[in-house]
Amino acid sequence: MEEIIQLNGARVALDETRSAYRNLRIKRGRILPFRNQEPATQHRDLTGYLLLPGLINAHDHLEFGLFPRLGNGPWPNAREWAAAVHQPETSPVKEHRAVPRNVRLMWGAIRNTVCGVTTVAHHNPFEQVFGRRNFPVRVVRRLGWAHSLDFSPDIEERRRLTPRTWPFVIHAAEGSDERAGAEICTLDEMGMLDDRMVIVHATAATPEQLSRMRDQRTALIWCPSSNLFSVGRTLPPETVRSFPLTCLGTDSSLTADGDLIDEIRVAQSHSQLSLLEIYRLVTRSPARILRLHSGEGQIREGGVADLIAIRDRGRTPAEALVDLPPALVLKGGRPVVMSAGFAASTDWSTTGLEAMELVGRGLFLVRAPVQRMYAAAVRSLGPAIRLGGKPVFV
Repeated sequence: MEEIIQLNGARVALDETRSAYRNLRIKRGRILPFRNQEPATQHRDLTGYLLLPGLINAHDHLEFGLFPRLGNGPWPNAREWAAAVHQPETSPVKEHRAVPRNVRLMWGAIRNTVCGVTTVAHHNPFEQVFGRRNFPVRVVRRLGWAHSLDFSPDIEERRRLTPRTWPFVIHAAEGSDERAGAEICTLDEMGMLDDRMVIVHATAATPEQLSRMRDQRTALIWCPSSNLFSVGRTLPPETVRSFPLTCLGTDSSLTADGDLIDEIRVAQSHSQLSLLEIYRLVTRSPARILRLHSGEGQIREGGVADLIAIRDRGRTPAEALVDLPPALVLKGGRPVVMSAGFAASTDWSTTGLEAMELVGRGLFLVRAPVQRMYAAAVRSLGPAIRLGGKPVFV
């Protein structure tokens, strides 16, 4: 008999405002139909917890999770930022680049998963390590990308080679000056503003350019803390609210406040977005924009069992974002993160999980070779390593 895990007693998010008490059963990494009668082979008690779908980080550069913020902005455009911080042979960039790339990618994934992120859109080539079963997050594979107009002279070729059914993601209008804003017009002249184009940042876009993007059903990824640090501005709340295809991303640790929890807080405090609005930006909206079709961003029959458990305090699913980080993170029904408190009170196996502390987030058991990763980072960086700007202890 194949293994069927049943999660009992939890309140389950149906959408951002509705929930219901429902036992979920998981087989082969997916949620079984609710009326399916196959008997469970294992039962897990989640009484007192609220189950949310795993969150989606729509924009990250996973290899930079250990890096500090670089430079002293703001800069008028991304080209000037890059010129200021791209110093590969000087400290601290030299030491961080000496950490093996796969180790850095794993730390970048942990930066996400301890916050409840189970799916990440990585803005760089798809690496072999992403396809391994033990990689802590899902990395979106079916997307095309170019860095930017300045740094991707082959953008038209990249776009041509991207299947029509995949999104195509690019940094554009990242800045505050006319040079940055002109990139939207350039993309339009190239015939690239359409329903599969996804633009990251767009902080320099004019109202007319944003209107053109809306008309063409071009999507937008918003990274508020990164924008505020690097270019001194971010999209106003009315733009975020009026844009039908918008989602939230962290960008890299080179510019972001820290992680997706920090990004949610900046979206709340700086832009006065409600948790209801923010919940959509990290669940259904990025699933739609990134064309994810396996149930990511929701809890549904047949969908992937990417779930996070948060202590139930009677809040709506959207309101429960204030209770992050989660106590438990499941990727395909398999635990990838447990808080130390949850692990101590559950009968769920902790085999393959290793302990770490992330200051400001808590004590966790993580499905990753944390001891080995920490040692590899310490060899180049010394014992005071930071993940998304937060000290790590192992």
